[in-house]
Amino acid sequence: MVTLRALRPDDARALTRVYSGASIRHTTGKPLTLDQAHEKIRTALDRAVETPRAQWSWGILTAHEMIGVISLRRRTRTMGTISYILREDTWGHGHATRAVQQVVSIAFTTAGLDRLEAMHHPDNPASGRVLTKAGFTRIGTSDRQTDYGSVPYELYALGLGGLATADAVDVCGPR
Repeated sequence: MVTLRALRPDDARALTRVYSGASIRHTTGKPLTLDQAHEKIRTALDRAVETPRAQWSWGILTAHEMIGVISLRRRTRTMGTISYILREDTWGHGHATRAVQQVVSIAFTTAGLDRLEAMHHPDNPASGRVLTKAGFTRIGTSDRQTDYGSVPYELYALGLGGLATADAVDVCGPR
């Protein structure tokens, strides 16, 4: 069973475990320090009280252990993006899919969004499978600048009611 809960100050050590090893291969490539984890949590807590709210961040828990983080960001009044990261020793058990499904529900109800987007590095097809299982449709690529040049990230979308179309989004621009 996967549950989500707001990040707490005492999650910093767990966060450093999530942002390490193979889990960060397609992000910054650098492990999160304890100070950076505390800052990430402080930022999430500050954003949780903003009005209007533009970002939600949750710890992904199994059996009361935090194994990942998932975030929902409002990009426009009606469109948001989802991002997630799991500790590598928890991959392949459906945890990310269940967490994404829960956030989709929150996005379309509590947050009042009618469209979600997510992307993943082209060398991380497992993340694409997570998104597909959660109802997203691949709609193209979005070039992202990295330390190694431009990388065509796989772009997915999900509309309220499960509809997603490529013509509703610029799939070439940076996100």
